[in-house]
Order: sequence, then structure tokens, then C-alpha cells
Amino acid sequence: MFHVHHGDALAVLPTITTGSADLVLTDPPYNSGGRTNAERTAQGARGKYVTGTAGHDLADFAGDNRDQRSYTRWLALVLIECLRISRPGASALVFCDWRQLPATSDALQAAGWTWRGIIPWRKPISRPQRDGFRRECEYVLWGSNGQPYRHAEPIYLPGLVQGSQPRGRGRVHITQKPVDILRQLVQVCPPAGVVLDPFAGSGSTGVAAVLEGRSFVGSEITEHYAAIARERIAAAVEQEGSA
Repeated sequence: MFHVHHGDALAVLPTITTGSADLVLTDPPYNSGGRTNAERTAQGARGKYVTGTAGHDLADFAGDNRDQRSYTRWLALVLIECLRISRPGASALVFCDWRQLPATSDALQAAGWTWRGIIPWRKPISRPQRDGFRRECEYVLWGSNGQPYRHAEPIYLPGLVQGSQPRGRGRVHITQKPVDILRQLVQVCPPAGVVLDPFAGSGSTGVAAVLEGRSFVGSEITEHYAAIARERIAAAVEQEGSA
């Protein structure tokens, strides 16, 4: 079962039933990049995250022009709603980059989630940094609604995940995350549980959830990507049904 709402997360989340999700797994707009505040607030996502030599023309997405203070407050409001929707024991896994690590950590804790740790995401294909260190990691911040859910059959998940963004025809979103990595992260959700993603993008979290036998509920503000998400998740459902 899956459902992708088209709308702003702060408008959609209040309509979702309290205590109905077992995992929040989401990749919010980072509101990062750009060398100056003007660049961060004036440029679209393509201008900040896509190089001039990129061989694709993927659609822009909304919600990536907040400054640091408003980003922290906005994300905390979203995560407060996610906590209400989550059952006791549910985890929240929130992607961020190095610039927004402190702000995202603050938002997660301000929302009432219990802080659990950070899972680095290493990207083998990444840009070199002249006279410095390659920026090959983003991060997944982990919080829980009280004590984390205890699986009947204990699971032991890695403290680091690895994989590069999809390339070629497999890439349909500017900041698309690898389904294989998301499938690893979904394992923290109880079997047959419900995964919630308030920033569904092109639906990669939903695809991972379905392939791992979970249900999915998401919202996406950009209509173009909401439609792609529905198509991709429906294809995953069909794939699982024919397996």
C-alpha cells in the first residue's frame, strides 16, 4: 500500500492519523550550497547542486531558499508533526550535508525526538577538492520516539552506508538518493510497518519501502516529482507482485 500526497509538508502532515507511522525516512531540501547568503536564497536547486557540465536537464524543485535560522525552525515544525504521526519506538532518519549538520541536529532534537547518532553516507563518485579533502560524505541523522523498536528477530545495521547517486537514465531527480542505501535504512522499520516521507521527491524512499515489504505514505510539493514518485512506486509494487 502506498499514497503520495501532492502538497506542502506542513499542510499535508496534519491530515495524517496520529500514531500511524513506524519510520520517518526523509531527505529534506538542504537549503545549502552557494558561497554567499544571496546565492543560497536567490538560486534555485539546479544552480546550487548541478554543475555546468552535467549531462542532464532534470527539473528544479521548490523549498530550497531558506536561510539558516528559518531552515532550522521550519524543519523542526515538520519533525514535530512527524513525531505526532509516529508510533512509540519509531525511528526518524533525516539526510543532511556537512553545512546543515548542526542545524538539522538542532531541529531533530527541538522537535522532541531522542537523539541517537549519525550514519555517514559515503559516495565513491564525488568531486575532488583541490589542496584539500574530497567531499564524499553526506549524513543520516538518527532519532527515535522514545526507546527504539525492538525487533522479534534482532537486527544489526551498519554504522556507515555507501553508494553513489544514480547516473544516466536511472537519475530522475537532482538530489536523488540510491534505492539500495534506502533499502538498508528501511530495515529499522518493523516488518510490514509504515514508512513516512514528508519530502518524497521522485519516490526513492517509497520504492525502497515497497521492495522491503513496508507500506509508504509521502508528500511532495513539486507536482512534477509527485507524479514521478507515484509512477516509480507503482512500478515497484508491480515488481513485488510478480516476484
